[in-house]
Amino acid sequence: MAANSVRVAAAQMTSINDLASNFATCSRLVKEAASAGAKLICFPENFAFVGAKEGESLKIAEPLDGPIMQRYCSLARESSIWLSLGGFQEKGPDEQHLCNTHVVIDDNGNIKNTYKKIHLFDVDIPGERSYKESSFTESVYKLFVMHSGNNIVSIDSPVGRLGLTVCYDLRFPELYQQLRFQHEAQVLLVPATFTVVTGQAHWEILLCARAIETQCYVIAAAQTGNHNDKRQSYGDTLIIDPWGTIVGRLPDRLSTGITVADIDFSLLDSIRTRMPIARHRRPIEFWKSASL
Repeated sequence: MAANSVRVAAAQMTSINDLASNFATCSRLVKEAASAGAKLICFPENFAFVGAKEGESLKIAEPLDGPIMQRYCSLARESSIWLSLGGFQEKGPDEQHLCNTHVVIDDNGNIKNTYKKIHLFDVDIPGERSYKESSFTESVYKLFVMHSGNNIVSIDSPVGRLGLTVCYDLRFPELYQQLRFQHEAQVLLVPATFTVVTGQAHWEILLCARAIETQCYVIAAAQTGNHNDKRQSYGDTLIIDPWGTIVGRLPDRLSTGITVADIDFSLLDSIRTRMPIARHRRPIEFWKSASL
């Protein structure tokens, strides 16, 4: 590992509707990452629970100070490693809705920041069942507009400045542009539960595009395999450098395990210096006001 670099890990797993079983898997992968020298391990969306029946996720949803998240805080503290926990089922504003929340925990077991998923997955996929995430997940975008808040979240960490997103956000590059150019992110986190059809078509190319156009590292931890008889995920956990090169990948896209890679700050600075898109960039406001 170079002097100006730091190691990260990204996990791949198949979560089920068993909190204890999923925690045991996460605990094992955390210990493996810590032994490999990683300062941060990223887990996929729905790491703690994937429901097999309608309404199960709502039943287990808890506030951030509840026992589920506190177990993960203890795990981070005991292993002295930062955790990116994407897609936690946080208890929502009413009994019919939860929040799809990305939680970052430091190596002392403290929650450093959270991001609530903006873009909800309401999609009819050919050859698969329909998905309607908004039927049980709070529309954070609606709250954002109503209350003029700011739900774009970045955070400083031992592996650089992190930009937080979740899964379907990946298809909306404006969020990643803001994380890079307004929030100065160096590493973009994309915990995901991509379907097989969309994963085969778009997963890798979208992730590489986000890395190239922002000149950031991208860490994309993915769910994989059969969660139950109705739901299957694509997998293929990736770590991508700011040039769009895949630097971390599991041997296959279906196994449970981790991939590790080094965040090389010298490489990141070199790419941004040689191709200074931050200086060349013309925000959309410029085009709106320009008289051509």
